[in-house]
Amino acid sequence: MMGEKTKNRILIVEDSIFNQKILENILMDSYILETAASAREAFSILESFDPHLILLDIILPDANGFDVLRSLGECERTKHIPVIVISGLDREKDEEKGFLLGAVDYIKKPFKKAIVKARISTQIQIINQMRAIEEMSLRDGLTGVFNRRAFDRKMRTEWEAACEKAAPLSLLMIDVDLFKCYNDTYGHPQGDMMLQAVAITIKSMVRAEADILCRYGGEEFAVILPETELTEAVITAEKIRLSIKALQIPSPDSGTATRATISIGVASLYPEESGNPMELIEAADSMLYRAKEMGRNQVQYEGI
Repeated sequence: MMGEKTKNRILIVEDSIFNQKILENILMDSYILETAASAREAFSILESFDPHLILLDIILPDANGFDVLRSLGECERTKHIPVIVISGLDREKDEEKGFLLGAVDYIKKPFKKAIVKARISTQIQIINQMRAIEEMSLRDGLTGVFNRRAFDRKMRTEWEAACEKAAPLSLLMIDVDLFKCYNDTYGHPQGDMMLQAVAITIKSMVRAEADILCRYGGEEFAVILPETELTEAVITAEKIRLSIKALQIPSPDSGTATRATISIGVASLYPEESGNPMELIEAADSMLYRAKEMGRNQVQYEGI
């Protein structure tokens, strides 16, 4: 049986408790479910529940389902969520209207278990395929860590989360020292191997479930540290620096080991809604520049 973390989430918007129970019995073993009996309740649930799919009844006590479908499509937070319309109305024009408003499928009442399972399974497969493609687009091809596009997204997300929690947010900007010289000396394949080793080492030194490692560009990496004060961020940065300094990368051509060092800029602040993630990025980048100017292979930091 799938674990809760791997199950897809479905929101059922249906005013009939009887029909809710039927759908729950059909779907509960395969999906994480939330139910709403009205449009108002549905939008309230959507504030904290992020479903992969919505099953939407056309006739609700407080709204026309087509109006709800239109509102979901116009809302920035929900417009990406596929909607399957469910209805006892057996009119082609209603089905057509649902598709015109963005519904991905239409299930008629009374529910037939095989049809419900098959149509929902089809949409979930499409959703999971799209998620897999999206995930690949956010990964760096060489090192496997998040790429610059992912960094920009996750910085915004973590900034907003820190604002809500009134929590600190720290950032490490990391640069492999004299990487061009390393490439020129040992060749690009060896340089690629170095970057892969650096990424693996950094990843092993940060919190797997919380911290976010990205390849910022070229030989530069960034680590987003949510809910982390400056002191803790500096300690983490120093551990990373020492681990990279001790790293030995074998050279297939010569049979000897090569080494590298890194410079790290650290910045930390308590984000505010009126602020911008660029404040933190620029501060960490400034500290990285200082570390390189002062001789490399060191950590420089600043609290904002």
